[in-house]
Formats: sequence, C-alpha cells, structure tokens
Amino acid sequence: MSAIWSPAMKFTTWRKLWLALATAEQELGLQITDEQLDQMRSHLYDVDFAKAEEYESKFRHDVMGHVHAFGEVAPLAMPIIHLGATSCYVGDNTDIIQLKEGLKLVRRKLVQVLAVLRDFAQKYRDLPTLGFTHYQPAQLTTVGKRCTLWMQDLLLDYERVSYELENLPMRGVKGTTGTQATFLELFDGDHEKVKLLNQKVCSMMGFDKCIPVSGQTYTRKIDFHILSVLSGIAQSAYKMCGDIRLLANLKEVEEPFAKNQIGSSAMAYKRNPMRSERVCSLARYIMSLPAGAANTHANQWFERTLDDSAIRRIILPEGFLAVDVVLNLLQNIADGMVVWPRVVEKHVMDELPFMATEVILMECE
Repeated sequence: MSAIWSPAMKFTTWRKLWLALATAEQELGLQITDEQLDQMRSHLYDVDFAKAEEYESKFRHDVMGHVHAFGEVAPLAMPIIHLGATSCYVGDNTDIIQLKEGLKLVRRKLVQVLAVLRDFAQKYRDLPTLGFTHYQPAQLTTVGKRCTLWMQDLLLDYERVSYELENLPMRGVKGTTGTQATFLELFDGDHEKVKLLNQKVCSMMGFDKCIPVSGQTYTRKIDFHILSVLSGIAQSAYKMCGDIRLLANLKEVEEPFAKNQIGSSAMAYKRNPMRSERVCSLARYIMSLPAGAANTHANQWFERTLDDSAIRRIILPEGFLAVDVVLNLLQNIADGMVVWPRVVEKHVMDELPFMATEVILMECE
C-alpha cells in the first residue's frame, strides 16, 4: 500500500498519462512523431525528484515542475508533453488510478482475513458459549457461530469494495472546465475525434468507464464513496476486536501473545489485547475520514476550487494506509487466536440454571 501511494507511483503515473495522451493524439492525426513518443517511453521511471522540485520552486506549480523535468530527459517531446491538458488531467486521473489499485489490494486482504476466520469458525463451530445481549448472559451460541457475525460484516465490505472497483470511472480527457474546448481546437472542431481521444486514453490506462461529465475535476463525491467503504471495513474491524477485547476480559479468548511479550511493565500477570486495541484505535480514525470528504465535495464551487487539494492529499492515502494496517492486524489476530474451552464451559455452567427458566416458561404456556 505504501508503494501505491508513494511519490514514485504518483509521478511515474503522470508520465504514463502524458505518454497515453500523446499516443492517442498521434493516432488521431496530430503531428507527433514516433521519436517523440519513444523518448517519452524511455523515461517513464527515471524521475529526477530534485530537478522537479527545483522547477516547482521556480514556477510555484507542481505539474509544470514535472513537465519541465520530463522535458529535460525527453527534449524531443518537450513541445507535446501535456498538449491540450490541464493539471487535473494528470492529478485527478492519477488519484483515480491510485484509488483503484488501493481497492484491489484491500479486496485481496479482505479475502485473506475471511479465509483465516473461516478456519476458526469451522474449528469452533460446535463449542457452546454464552451469548450476550445488553452484555448480559443470554441464550447459548457457539464460538464458531459468533465468528460468522464478524465474517458476515467483512463479506458485506468485500461486496462494497467489489462494487466500487467495477464502477470506478476514470476522469479522462476533459479539459479545463469539462468542456474539452482545448481539444476541440486541436482537432479543428471534430467532436468525434475528441470523444475517441477520451476513450483511447481511458482504455490505455486500464479503464472501461470514464466519468460522463466533469468540471475541472471529477466529482469529489467519488472520494466520499471510497472513504465510506473504508469506513465500513473499519467498523467491521472495530466490532470484531471490541468483542475480542471483552472476551479477553472474561479469559475465554485471547489474541496471540508472543513467548517473550510483556503485558505490563508493572503487572506481569496481565495479557493485554494490544493488537485488538490498536485496530480499534486506527478504526476510529478511519471512520472519521468520510466527514472530510463530504465537506470537501459540498464545498466545491462551480467547476472547481483548490480548497479540495490539501485535505485530499491527507485523507485519501492515510485512509488506505490505515485500512491496510488494520487488515494485516486482523489476519494476524485471527490466525493466532486462542480459545480456552474450560473457561467457556465454566461460564456456561454458571448460567445454565437461569437459562432453564426460558424452557420452563414455554412449558407453562
């Protein structure tokens, strides 16, 4: 996940987008040579970050800083790099690509967590344990059945992630305010060629769909939808680890506890569920992020305002990075979770006489 949200991923994707645009423009008749494209293609990955930063300091513009840094190593292509495009062509399309790659990784990790939980649920499917409602002893369930509650939540999250992946559109080639006016100029008013340009670029970058209309940016509602999915995963994780923390207090279940692990610097007997606590802490943060995305979307004026930029550079990568850690922790906890059957049985036997009252009441009816 760190690689997906790294500067290297971001700025090499910018170069790939510039190459895709120039390639599509050439295919549709603009005067762009194979030599220019070859030079661009040869320098997709050797980004000189120091040089780009130097240009950015000079121009006070990050995209133009990277245009000039790219142009230094691909001088033949300098006149056609970013031809007809606006900054959001590389910025927004790269964001969408990173969202897509992030979701793909999240989906894979959800499958891994579900597989480990499946094995745990199967193993303890027949071990009776107290159910709790209002955190008071209730009808019996099984340890494995309780695990399926956690699994069901994560399966719903998997389905939501899959939906977003299948329907996530690329921004595409939209121009400065979403009218494609500059590209219409380049292609002498040929609307069909401009439509083809958009389709070709999206296809080259691995997208079947592009957003139907945009301002300068893709609608920030997409960010809200994606962060809401991540929030859902965080909710599921918090629920699961909250249950484990309560069960650890009852000494029925423990998360993995390493051989040399110290539970407390002062109380050596303690076996704190620190991994589950870490999950809950991170989950609480992730669940707060959709509010920032909602406010950002609501406060976009007309075709675009730049107050969306700084917050998105924080909440999008941090949301994915935090969920990545949470899913790693869930897999680790589930894979090494310990159940103490005799403690479970003792708690059941302590409450069994009271549970018999339900049967007595039904017999009296």
